[in-house]
Amino acid sequence: MEESIPAESFRNGTIFVTGSTGFLGKILTEKLLRSCSMKKIALLVRSKKRLNSSQRVADICNQSMFDRLRIEKPDFMTKIKIIDGDLEQPSLGLSPRDHDWLIENVNFVFHCAATIKFNETLPIALSINIQGTENLLELATKMNNLKGFVHVSTAYSHCPRSEINEQFYPVSISAKELKKLIKRDENTHNVSVDWPNTYTFTKALIENVISTNENKLPISIFRPSIIGCTKSEPEPGWVDNMNGVSGIISPLIVGILRTVQLSTDKISDIVPVDYTVNALISVMWDTVNRHRDGNKKNKEPKIYNYVSSVESSVHWEKIIQYTFETYHQVPPLESMWYIFCIFSANRWVVNILRFFLHRIPGALVDLSFIIRGENPKMLKIYKKIENMTDLLKDFTTCEWKFDNSNTRELWSSLSQEDRKTFWFSFEEFDWKSYIQCTVYGIRKHILHEDLSNTTRALSKNRKLFWLHLLCIFLIIYIVFQVYWMFMT
Repeated sequence: MEESIPAESFRNGTIFVTGSTGFLGKILTEKLLRSCSMKKIALLVRSKKRLNSSQRVADICNQSMFDRLRIEKPDFMTKIKIIDGDLEQPSLGLSPRDHDWLIENVNFVFHCAATIKFNETLPIALSINIQGTENLLELATKMNNLKGFVHVSTAYSHCPRSEINEQFYPVSISAKELKKLIKRDENTHNVSVDWPNTYTFTKALIENVISTNENKLPISIFRPSIIGCTKSEPEPGWVDNMNGVSGIISPLIVGILRTVQLSTDKISDIVPVDYTVNALISVMWDTVNRHRDGNKKNKEPKIYNYVSSVESSVHWEKIIQYTFETYHQVPPLESMWYIFCIFSANRWVVNILRFFLHRIPGALVDLSFIIRGENPKMLKIYKKIENMTDLLKDFTTCEWKFDNSNTRELWSSLSQEDRKTFWFSFEEFDWKSYIQCTVYGIRKHILHEDLSNTTRALSKNRKLFWLHLLCIFLIIYIVFQVYWMFMT
């Protein structure tokens, strides 16, 4: 090992982070401030929803995930420089002053910003994920003292393939050609037909833009798989969204989700967000070390697949089992029904089950709302949940074989001391405790419940259980009576 990650790599340097208001970006910012020595960390943030960039950063820094940082480094805000800008705008929409400051001061760039909406329109996904990245690359070429640039992609950027190695793959169209099609307002449906969504498609295209490294940057590509809640830091189970696995577990434990398209025998590749951040920081360290020699800048950028399935594979069956086990220990107090769900890989089976398990109960509940003079909402909730789980079906019904040799080699190069600070290996990973942590985190941060209500929640859950059994008995009785009526 050449040098310690926290002690030397970022010391007296300036870090530039895009996507700092996102799930991954928040944890990255917190970890860098807490565990790494630096001069400044510049955050690119755009004004949004009547809040300017400074107000948005202040709101984020007041969240519970920054509590540990407030205790360990109470003056951390003095390290933060807020850059008001927008990736989609030319020159990132920067003021001349901020533009010049970034060129003169930035040493490290973590590019985490992206639209991760699977149902995003192609023009918008292109504008953010491709054009936005190109705008940032153009700025990076002007940076006088740039030591490393890490672009965050996804392990599923080439998901049409069953095996994904740490290499670049050809695509049917280039980013430049796609821009021309969109500019001419031509039909672009067929260009991304092999990809399940515009997110993975545009990530594949921008990877190929980076592969040429025409700007001769010290750059690497980091590909994480499905990012889940924190495993341990800054606190166990921290999550702030319903993306990925939390989008399935959340409605499941509150009794709303009763059927979903999912293959229990398929491997689920989930990586905790704090592990992901540790790996990302380590990739930056490796990138800086590899490009110390100026003659190496022309070589092809290195790719790091960050996945869990190689060292510690877990099937969806186990994820569901551990979720149910944790639910029975600490069911949410606000559960609408006892936990019950039928999983099937068959789309038609799921659609039929949705009619009986979602639409009919939802319609009955909405009818009760209307009778009471309230606005109906259950069918709208079911539509939203079904749309969300439909967007995930390619990742809950398929599995991929990944190679992560570069990532494993990076792990082996870390000292024992740095492994303690930047742990990201899945050797002997305890999935049962992690899923338990996930359920606890959803309960706390998504449902806003603490463990003090466990006794009441268990009492309510017992009542829901007997009500659930009663409904099953009534359904069986009605079916039997209908059958008997027609048979006689």
